[in-house]
Amino acid sequence: MVQLVDWDLAAATAGTFSKSGPKATYEEAAAVVSELRKLTDLAEAHVREFTGLRAQVSHPPVRIVDRADWSAANVAGLRQVFEPLMESLTAGNEPGPLTQAVGSRITGVQAGTVLGYLSGKVLGQYEVFSSDPGVLLLVAPNIVEVERKLDADPRDFRLWVCLHEVTHRTQFTAVPWLRGAFFAEVEAFVRATQLASEQLVERLRRAMDAIAGAVRDPDHSFSVLDLVQTPAQREVLDRLTAMMTLLEGHAEYVMDGVGPDVVRTVDEIRAKFNQRREAGNPFERVIRKLLGIDVKLRQYAEGRKFVHAVVDRVGMDGFNQIWSSQETLPRKSELSDPDAWIERVLGAGATETITEDAPAAAPPTTEQPAPEKPEAEQPAAQKSTAKKSTAKKTTAKKAVKKMAPPSDGAAPTKRIRPRKAPLKPAPDEPTAEH
Repeated sequence: MVQLVDWDLAAATAGTFSKSGPKATYEEAAAVVSELRKLTDLAEAHVREFTGLRAQVSHPPVRIVDRADWSAANVAGLRQVFEPLMESLTAGNEPGPLTQAVGSRITGVQAGTVLGYLSGKVLGQYEVFSSDPGVLLLVAPNIVEVERKLDADPRDFRLWVCLHEVTHRTQFTAVPWLRGAFFAEVEAFVRATQLASEQLVERLRRAMDAIAGAVRDPDHSFSVLDLVQTPAQREVLDRLTAMMTLLEGHAEYVMDGVGPDVVRTVDEIRAKFNQRREAGNPFERVIRKLLGIDVKLRQYAEGRKFVHAVVDRVGMDGFNQIWSSQETLPRKSELSDPDAWIERVLGAGATETITEDAPAAAPPTTEQPAPEKPEAEQPAAQKSTAKKSTAKKTTAKKAVKKMAPPSDGAAPTKRIRPRKAPLKPAPDEPTAEH
């Protein structure tokens, strides 16, 4: 088997470079873990009510991890995805044993160093590589460390982080085709590489070295565009960039959009977090470098602005048509032109006024829904439909209703609605570490 990265060495190196967390007694640590589990469940209910998205597939429970565990989970996930791809890519053209042995160790140490460093920065992550549909990781030491630095209300801050990460979990469990589409794009990018195996090992080594440099030095010039060989790769990269921008922007919109009724000090947390982020975040810096996004192109801010604009124009049920299929995801050019997406997906006239009591629709899907729960166990949001509107139906509402799945016919219930006031613009950096 071709081994371009020594994953065992990567895991060991990451564990070595993972710093210890903030000081806490055993009782304090246990209390944090217990509360994060409870807040994850609470966040799931709020995300479902706010977005109208409901899980179509089951998912494992949240994992509360330390820094070393986070690194190990990411090594395992990356290994599971990229080993088979590398094996296929180098089939019949394997590098020599010396190149393979030495090169894999170098890249293993470099990958482990990067992951070890990032393990002290990441608050949470929905890890999609290692299992289907994925697993939610919350890095307890980092959450506690940041909330202390911000002097934020601990419960509010923890719930705020949970809202962001649970939104990611909801995206992948409510839209079952999304994980496969993401993997297909990653595979398409790798397979479009036109390099001999010896060149691939050397380029991978240089890439890992450059990534490490990007973590250490904000002015490092490397980006994944340095690895792009063909127009096909550039096309895939544009689609990946658009997909990730949407997912992150949607999570950003939700975590603030639920408002102070859910997170009492959300505006204070956001202000403090924005101030902290102006100095830059190593993890997001790496992502920007890897995706070739200019430092002024803020992925989270752009995605959040896109989501806010679409919801403002066509409502949450109209926005949820974005999850219908891979074709309804925004193109890269549409992220800065929400009306272009609306016209392409919802049709002309869809930006007309939406009635206030238009219901949020679950995303259309070709997958089979999860088994129905007994009525007594179903959350209120799942048993409800919106009140009938007395206002005149608009063109937009007609277009959305035509695409939306049928109602379950249950009694209406009150929903959390997006706040009407424009959300505060994000700073130069994204607003959540994950």
